[in-house]
Amino acid sequence: MSVELSKIATIELVREIQRRLACAEAPEKRIVFFGPPGSGKGTQAPIIKDEYCLCHLSTGDMLRDAVKAGTEMGRKAKSIMDAGKLVSDDVVAGIVSEAIKGPECKNGFILDGFPRTVNQAVILDKLLSKENVTIDRVVNLDIDDELLIKRVTGRIIHPGSGRAYNIYFNPPKVAGVDDITGEPLIRRGDDTEEKLRTRLNEFHAKTTPVLKYYGDKVANIKADDDINVITNKIRESLK
Repeated sequence: MSVELSKIATIELVREIQRRLACAEAPEKRIVFFGPPGSGKGTQAPIIKDEYCLCHLSTGDMLRDAVKAGTEMGRKAKSIMDAGKLVSDDVVAGIVSEAIKGPECKNGFILDGFPRTVNQAVILDKLLSKENVTIDRVVNLDIDDELLIKRVTGRIIHPGSGRAYNIYFNPPKVAGVDDITGEPLIRRGDDTEEKLRTRLNEFHAKTTPVLKYYGDKVANIKADDDINVITNKIRESLK
């Protein structure tokens, strides 16, 4: 699709040229992000992606995109899901392999949600070895479960605007009421302590062996700090 450059502000064109020049000189990075729900992956991954000119690949998004695009692996995944079965590690790895060959991943990638098991990590390493590359760094956003539970279970939102509060860390001026509109705040249905503890237990059970597999490639980053502090720690780990 063509774009009429005269309609784009000069400053925006300059910024894009500067970005592309910086990306051309950026070192290649292949990163895996680990972290339980609410650890800040969704905040940190886009920052690192933009700074290092990487692509950010989420397993769920890749699966949906492959099925929609009708790729070889996407067709396999669709037939398996249509039969009500779980998509195998080999098929998921194949979808990842297709995705990381895209032009937007030329400088490398951030994988989010894959690998989840040691078997998936082994398959990924074999796929990457065919391209003579490997995972450079595994960023593990580590946070105490009890703090995380407060972060998640304390969340209340204003459905009309999406404004978020936390009854422990950032409460509204009046309990249960939006500061601006005075309308009621709601809690998400899946933000219960019981459900979160189940998800955390599953996450730790699956993740611990994978982190051991990657050994000294793992950078354990405390995720209970200021966002900018966490970002700087991730930057340091990628040097």
